[in-house]
Amino acid sequence: MLENYLPILIFLILGLGLGVVMFAMGYFMGPNRPNSKKASPYECGFEAFEDARMKFDVRYYLVAIMFIIFDLEIAFLFPWAVALEGIGMAGFWAMMIFLAVLVVGFIYEWRQGALEWE
Repeated sequence: MLENYLPILIFLILGLGLGVVMFAMGYFMGPNRPNSKKASPYECGFEAFEDARMKFDVRYYLVAIMFIIFDLEIAFLFPWAVALEGIGMAGFWAMMIFLAVLVVGFIYEWRQGALEWE
């Protein structure tokens, strides 16, 4: 019975070994040119150590939310396309309504200028 698990164990050992080798190669053979810009913390599109009441650009968050929305759209389209024959016309029209809502939202964002970056 345990001999059935031997290929899995070999695969895991080889995978972990290859990961360690690649990490070590990058660490020891990669360029090391630190500077103050690379060492500074950066998060959410603005400097981390300033006044907490400062104004910041909301467009960063709008682009992130739009990416998530359209990424989820694609995540729903793949299983829908695979199961389309089984779910029939009701499933087809449900997806068309879903896509129409997303297109209306995209057009709204486009008209509001959320895709413009100065």
